[in-house]
Amino acid sequence: MSTIISDVIDHLAGIRPGSSLDRLRDQRPQARENAQKSYLALFEPEFPGDVTAVERYAVATFVAGLHRQSHVAGFYAASLDRFEHSRLTDVIHAEINRGSAKGPYGRYPQGPLTIEDKEGLVYQVSADNRESLGSRLAAALEHAHLLVFHPRDASPAALQKLLDAGWSTTDIVTLSQLMSFLSFQIRVVAGLRAFAGAPAIESADPEFTQIFTGALATGAV
Repeated sequence: MSTIISDVIDHLAGIRPGSSLDRLRDQRPQARENAQKSYLALFEPEFPGDVTAVERYAVATFVAGLHRQSHVAGFYAASLDRFEHSRLTDVIHAEINRGSAKGPYGRYPQGPLTIEDKEGLVYQVSADNRESLGSRLAAALEHAHLLVFHPRDASPAALQKLLDAGWSTTDIVTLSQLMSFLSFQIRVVAGLRAFAGAPAIESADPEFTQIFTGALATGAV
């Protein structure tokens, strides 16, 4: 990135140095450091392999948009734009609108959990945008939508669609790591922003602080 951000989660959550949330996060410096290292490894890797920066930022924008986290989506879209892919960013936003849904839904294997089966959107990239995205990125978006809204429908057949679109097994591992990190990052940022909008955390009772620092201890923040 042209501008180095020392802590992306702090940046996205609007945490100021020296603030209450800054001090709380700093109680678990290793968790904080590992979250930043994960971001750098996935979005600014020294050896990126065959998964391009454009693919990484496009998927991140799409996933954040599906989660209705506009500030996170905007952050990744800005990174995508730096690669002079403003047209691609427009396509991603159009697909976010098409893929908007409410989950989780899908079907469990036959058994006691099938009572919770729920129908929902089976998302596919529009024919108009598939050419702009290319087969690899179109398949990645469809797979991302599956994991966001109906992970219970994940299957070998879903992975085969990625292979058929040109994703190698190594690429799929990278994509899976990216999706897992985004799920973590988006939820942590949303939680921190909620805390930032609450009454001053300095005045929170000890039990409240203990619950939050417990989340820090598990690496959730």
